Amino acid sequence: MKKLIPLLLVLAATLPARAQDEEKHPSETSKTYHHARQRTTTPPYGIEKIRALLPKMKAVPDKDNEDAGTEGLSATVYSSLSLREKFTYNMIHGESYFQNCDINMPSFDEEKKIFGELPGVFGEENWSDRQRKFFKDNKDSVIGLIRESIGRTHYVGLNYKQTLVDINATEMIPFLVDFYKQQRKDHDILTVLLLLMLNNNYPPFMSSQSFNKLYAKGVIRYEAYLAGNTANQDLIMQRATDFYNGLQH
Repeated sequence: MKKLIPLLLVLAATLPARAQDEEKHPSETSKTYHHARQRTTTPPYGIEKIRALLPKMKAVPDKDNEDAGTEGLSATVYSSLSLREKFTYNMIHGESYFQNCDINMPSFDEEKKIFGELPGVFGEENWSDRQRKFFKDNKDSVIGLIRESIGRTHYVGLNYKQTLVDINATEMIPFLVDFYKQQRKDHDILTVLLLLMLNNNYPPFMSSQSFNKLYAKGVIRYEAYLAGNTANQDLIMQRATDFYNGLQH
């Protein structure tokens, strides 16, 4: 009996820890929010034409890596598309691919976190150089189409969010702030604001605790997050607004 007492004490001590671990499993709310974060927007411009063209694409493996390559429309077909059709094509298909086994799983209380990075848009795919060039060369038109689409769907798709970051669309900050304030549910809109301040080296942000927690050296950026409380939401929006107001328009 004396030998059993220490064992029972050890088991009793580990039970709360085990119970706590079990509670750390993502809830259905977290899982739903996780899937919502992956949601993209399909633009309507020439969508039937683009969908008919997609099966005709050819994959071109990378010479140095058999798991990587490109799969896209030929240069002739791509150049024949109108600006709006190219916008739709680029938004629904990433031409570059890299096969890997990484799986982005839901995390505990994901709906209560403001992450420092956006999820990957296409999983194993990404935009090619010519697609990224299109977005940057047609920045004003791309922003206009994104705003038009958001006004129609009342949602900012992940592909739109990443594009706004890639083209450094600081002019969209007031629009994004106003849109987020309507429901305060899609915290990845705040992530876009954070990334715009980061990519432009906005001094008040670069010297902040938020920067240190999300982007400082040694931080695993895709896991780093801020608590999604109202105070942090307001702080990010105010900082981004101050950053925008200090820009030359």
